[in-house]
Amino acid sequence: MKSLRILTAVLALGLCVASAAFAVPKKAITVASDATWPPMEFVDANKKVVGFDIDFINAVAKEAGLQVTVKNTAWDGIFAGVEAGQYDAIISSVTITPERQAKYDFTVPYVQIGQILVVPKAEKGTKIADLKGKKLGAQIGTTGAMEVKKVAGVELKTYDEVGLAFEDMAAGRIAGVVCDEPTAITYALQKKEYSSKFKIVGKSFTKEAYGIVVKKGNKELVAQLNKGIAAVQKKKIDAQLKKKWQLK
Repeated sequence: MKSLRILTAVLALGLCVASAAFAVPKKAITVASDATWPPMEFVDANKKVVGFDIDFINAVAKEAGLQVTVKNTAWDGIFAGVEAGQYDAIISSVTITPERQAKYDFTVPYVQIGQILVVPKAEKGTKIADLKGKKLGAQIGTTGAMEVKKVAGVELKTYDEVGLAFEDMAAGRIAGVVCDEPTAITYALQKKEYSSKFKIVGKSFTKEAYGIVVKKGNKELVAQLNKGIAAVQKKKIDAQLKKKWQLK
């Protein structure tokens, strides 16, 4: 009996050693996000970076066998940072555009959105062209800013953070803000300080898709992230996260 117990213990130890030998550590990656764009990415009351994108990248990493750390990074330097290798990827409500695809690699799209206009409740205009001769705000370097630039006669005022644009509109310094629809809903309809002052007018007037950004040429990481995205979508995890963060 004693010999059998010893043999059993030795076998168990051998299995543990073998399992440890074959265990493959998860690849650790750092992902940048400008946490100023609720409900996609923002800093909560506990100073923690949260939002749909944060939950989504964590779910994708789990499915892809990656270990992810999210780094809160200002938008004006976020693309330069991934080029310089300061982090491995960006998840920050980044619209996939031909101009960006020429400089960076993207995963497959994971969210469809559009730009929309927010104005004070007294404003009668329903589209950007109705606000000629006035100033419109948008976060610098975003597709919202690009859309305002397309309309002659409207002056674009850019901000490092979209929240500053809404502050300026509340103070009467600009006549409207253009941003992604989920963020517009958060600021115009859900924030107590603004819900009685602002309104969303019309419908979203662009069709865009978000993708995760990776340094040009890093095909291996793109493939890993795409694998994770496919698994998240197959398991309907993304649908659960959209419900949690009240995305359409």
